[in-house]
Amino acid sequence: MNDHDRIAVAVDVVICMLQNEALTVLLIKRSDQDRWAIPGGIIGVGESLQSAAVRILEEETGMADVYVEQLYTFGEPDRDQRKRVVSVVYYALIPAQQIELKAGSGTDGAAWFNVDELPRLAFDHNEILDYALTRIRNKLEYTDVGFQLLPEEFTLTELQTAYEIVLGEHLDKRNFRRKILQANILHETGGMRTGEGRPAKLYRYRDGAFVEVKARRLFP
Repeated sequence: MNDHDRIAVAVDVVICMLQNEALTVLLIKRSDQDRWAIPGGIIGVGESLQSAAVRILEEETGMADVYVEQLYTFGEPDRDQRKRVVSVVYYALIPAQQIELKAGSGTDGAAWFNVDELPRLAFDHNEILDYALTRIRNKLEYTDVGFQLLPEEFTLTELQTAYEIVLGEHLDKRNFRRKILQANILHETGGMRTGEGRPAKLYRYRDGAFVEVKARRLFP
């Protein structure tokens, strides 16, 4: 039996964060291919899929306590020319903050990229990223996923900006605020965000609350 006859199970993690008014994804530079790739690795003996995803996330960013969800399994026979690899893909959403990236062994660095300005990627990682972004945008329409990209406390403007960036479309400010407040998914903290312009009220997501209608219906 040669290496290509053996089947390896890998876990890859699409790690996203809002930065500079753009949705960005973390990529690593592979030493063996001179291409960028989604962070990932072969699952360890006795390691669960979820544990492997959290481990990879922590190895690359130093963070573990963030939103992580299984996305899809990619297993075309020729997706990796070296050997047969089935990859279980997760995605992680990180609130905007300063992160010290930690490129692992076998890599020449790690960096954030605007999802609309990606470099040449290894394997089938273009397909994986396309699928991940579609899934995230769809889930934004009916779950609390959008709140995972925000700090614990945020203004309505920051919330609307996050939705607009991920959805890639403009949302009417007055309608957005009316509908989001009527949805009863936010809790007013009593704090204020000060800076340029008028102080803005701070909110946080109400635990257990979900948007029960699609975002494009809620925010046409």
